[in-house]
Amino acid sequence: MTVTAREVHELKKAPAVDGVLPVFHHRWSARAFADREVSPETLAKVFEAARWAASSANEQPWRYLVGVRGSETYQKIFDSLVPGNKKWAGKAPVLMLGYAYGKFSRGDKENRFALYDLGAATSYLVLEAAALGLTTHQMGGYDQEKARAAFEIPADYVLGSVIALGYQDEPAALEDAELIEREVGPRQRKALDEFVFSAWGEPAKLG
Repeated sequence: MTVTAREVHELKKAPAVDGVLPVFHHRWSARAFADREVSPETLAKVFEAARWAASSANEQPWRYLVGVRGSETYQKIFDSLVPGNKKWAGKAPVLMLGYAYGKFSRGDKENRFALYDLGAATSYLVLEAAALGLTTHQMGGYDQEKARAAFEIPADYVLGSVIALGYQDEPAALEDAELIEREVGPRQRKALDEFVFSAWGEPAKLG
């Protein structure tokens, strides 16, 4: 049975919860990307969202290398991916690499929250992308040292994830049975009592 991109998107939506913004339940990590470019204006919007994330001491340590398909930046990011991610990520029109300055601008002390803050900014980015009808997929599966060398990123910057961004395509476009199965499979999340606690090992009483 052939499943369409629209059907998969509906399947992936988490159940609505009253009072929770729908975008949180609609965002998911597709692997099938359509052959459709993302405009510079749209990219500017997702980075504008990331711009307003909170950060320790308002350092805003996050940085993003952005490659559009056909560019040298795109190719360098793609070349750093592990083989499993290369199977599908090369169809995404945009590949990004997030990184963060690991020191405070005043005093030159280590900023232990730099990577955390990069993650916060990236969560804003992917949620804004979802709100704009885009899909994103964050990847830890890449060679950090290869990426660092390719872009000559100094040692005092910490690297985050690679992010594929674009528009969702039909699952069949993946042309790989295992990837298609993962694309159409249901999403799963832990229950609140598995990660929200009032004491060690004691679930918090909510609602």
